[in-house]
Amino acid sequence: MTLAEVAKSRGYETMMIGKWHLGHLPEFLPTRQGFDHYFGLPYSNDMMKSRAGFPPLPLYRDEQVIETEPDQSQLTRRYTEEAVQFVRSHREQPFFLYLPYTMIHAPVAASANFKGKSAQGLLGDSVEEIDWSVGQIMGTLKELGLDERTLVIFTSDNGPAGRPAPPFSGNKTTNLEGGVREPCLMRWPGRIPAGTTCDRIAGNIDVLPTLAKVIGAQVPTDRILDGRDLSPLLADPSAPPVRDTHLYVTASQKLEAIRQGKWKLFLIEPAKRKGEPSRPALSLSTSRRTWPNTTMSRRSTRKWSRSCDRRRRPDGRNWRRTSDQSESVAMVWTPPNPRPRPRPPPGGYPT
Repeated sequence: MTLAEVAKSRGYETMMIGKWHLGHLPEFLPTRQGFDHYFGLPYSNDMMKSRAGFPPLPLYRDEQVIETEPDQSQLTRRYTEEAVQFVRSHREQPFFLYLPYTMIHAPVAASANFKGKSAQGLLGDSVEEIDWSVGQIMGTLKELGLDERTLVIFTSDNGPAGRPAPPFSGNKTTNLEGGVREPCLMRWPGRIPAGTTCDRIAGNIDVLPTLAKVIGAQVPTDRILDGRDLSPLLADPSAPPVRDTHLYVTASQKLEAIRQGKWKLFLIEPAKRKGEPSRPALSLSTSRRTWPNTTMSRRSTRKWSRSCDRRRRPDGRNWRRTSDQSESVAMVWTPPNPRPRPRPPPGGYPT
């Protein structure tokens, strides 16, 4: 079940704009997965004709290819225009819009209006254009009188690729904090208190059951959903956590790490990227910017690992999940020899 199918079950008009990457054959396209309309690339923008083995990059409208190898510097603007048009044309009915921008995935691009606008090169320019785009959509909601009754979520899927993510170690494709910890902004006047911050652990898998709850939709009972309903935390950021254990797997589906409360245990050494030093197995921090030397005995580590392993299902999913107040504590790695956090070079990172 997709987010769009959940929304459709309650009479919402649905549209997706941007990167899909869940299958490009007709039966896998967004329009076969609950979306009324689709505009975007069916996979990643680096999967283009210039790379061996790939056909010309297609731009779809619904289930038709309308262009190949589109000008990527214009994609952010075009996506934003499509989003604004969708909101305007559905102002009188409930709607669900999913907008995963192609940028800032490499190869990064920005339109002429934003090139050179930032102090961080083309990457920064691309971020500036996305910021402008969000402003255009938010401005449209306000103009139409919809901003006070629309839930807006802005987040990301993973850490940066090929660049550090200070103050955390690791980046994309690693289970270090720099690879998995992402910002998430939510706005819903009257339902989410303005100016509040929630430090409970959550993930993108929680969006589906949360949206189902807030729109009054039913979630399927014939399968296990790993996501948890976050709606209590939307109303009260200090509400009890929705889970006490997180499992982190590798691309080959091997269990790599377990986080429980304020502890994070690596069962196998995490993949190193960009010269990351070797890491100890366990880390603890009460602040994401501190680097304490806190360890657990080998015997205690094995005991805890076996305890967590008994909570796993054969397919890797977690069960018997309960709430634990200690999940408000942040986690970072402890290097053997604490070192200064990396600083961006003058002029920013190369793009």
